[in-house]
Parts: sequence; structure tokens; C-alpha cells
Amino acid sequence: MMPISSPQQFLGFLLGSTHRRISNGFARALKPYDITPEQWSVLLMIADRGGINQKEVAAAAAKDQPTTARIVELLQKKGFITKSTSPSDRRAFLLYATEEGKELIESTLQLEEQNINAAVAGLTPQQLEELRGMLELIYHNTGNSHQE
Repeated sequence: MMPISSPQQFLGFLLGSTHRRISNGFARALKPYDITPEQWSVLLMIADRGGINQKEVAAAAAKDQPTTARIVELLQKKGFITKSTSPSDRRAFLLYATEEGKELIESTLQLEEQNINAAVAGLTPQQLEELRGMLELIYHNTGNSHQE
């Protein structure tokens, strides 16, 4: 039996807690803009890649279809995005950021950067690169686990 103090046992907790802290900090910064970090990341993706469809957003944001549909609907209600039917597939919607949506992203990108910079303060560029590599590997490993 593994000792209770094994780092692996706390890793999931640490990753989750760290994510929540970073997300909560960003949520506070976004409050005046009436958008959540979750909505913001979807809006960023749509603003970056105008004409992206909902399936692609879901895959890129690593969210399920119903969650993505709910976020897209909210962003549309708030006037940050528009939907249009895909000419190649009548069942698919293409998503575009409105001027208001693009302006919101432009005025908040710096907030996200400051939030992340504060979180990684004290890490060297090399440590950051290693951390990114490790997190990508963990992310990749956990994506395959449901197929075993």
C-alpha cells in the first residue's frame, strides 16, 4: 500500500485547486464585463477563428456539446457573437464574433495575461516550458483513459 503522503495522491487535488484559483482570479477581473472565464475562452476562440462551427468549438475547448451550446446561446444573447447556417451543411452553424465581442476580447486580453503572469511569478522561462510540456502530457494521458 502506498503511503498517504505520496505526491501522486495530491496531484489531482493540486491541479484542481490551482485551476480554480486562477479561474476565480480571472472571474473577478472579468466581472465588470459581464462574462465568465468559461464564456470568455469560447468567445476568444470564435473571435480568433471567425466562421468556426459549434462542434469545432466544443473540441477545441474540451467541452461537451450541450455545455458548448449553452455557452454559445448565452454569448449570442449578450450580443457578443452571431450564428449563421453553414452553406456546406444546413445543420451546422458558423459562429462569428460581433464588433462588441471583438472589443471585449481586445480590452480583456491583458487581464488574462496579468492573471496568468501573477500565477507563474517566480518561474524561469525554462521551468514554464517544462511545466507546459508536463501538463500537455498529463492532458494527453487522461484523454485516452476512457478507451481502455
